[in-house]
Amino acid sequence: MAQAQTTHATTEAHGGAHEEAGFPPFASETFGGQLLWLAITFVVLYTLLSRLVLPRLSGIIENRRTMIAGDLDEAAAMKSRAEEAGSAYEKALAEAKGRAQALAQETRAKLSAESDAKRKALEADLNQRLAESEATIAAKKAEAMGHVHGIAHDTATAIIERLTGKAPAPQAVEAALNQIKA
Repeated sequence: MAQAQTTHATTEAHGGAHEEAGFPPFASETFGGQLLWLAITFVVLYTLLSRLVLPRLSGIIENRRTMIAGDLDEAAAMKSRAEEAGSAYEKALAEAKGRAQALAQETRAKLSAESDAKRKALEADLNQRLAESEATIAAKKAEAMGHVHGIAHDTATAIIERLTGKAPAPQAVEAALNQIKA
């Protein structure tokens, strides 16, 4: 009996009869309020995402696409210029060889001794021109490839800066490009 009085006294001290309460989100009395707050939260988050976040992301992605397309167009233009230079080089080389052979045939007909000396001089000149032309083409190609790395560095820096709001460390961008290259 003393125990029943103690239990009754503690129940009254806590505000009435102590009921067995389950997990609050599963209580059927709170479903309406939970659904209301779920709907409000969903609408607020959806509005924030659709009005603020998604337009920014789509703008960044579109800028990235245009930059990549521009870089690809520029690379294609450089490639076509290199191919044009190569074909012009081949044509000039073919013309130069044709002229050298014609000149050599004429001089052989005149004097064989003089023709050998002149032919050797012309071949040395052609080889020098050929070497200079090859060096020029190699330099142009190396210069073009050097620009590709710079463009990739600038593009990566701009993308990271636009996405994060601050410029990345140049060493980090360089390390990432070197990792991709390897």
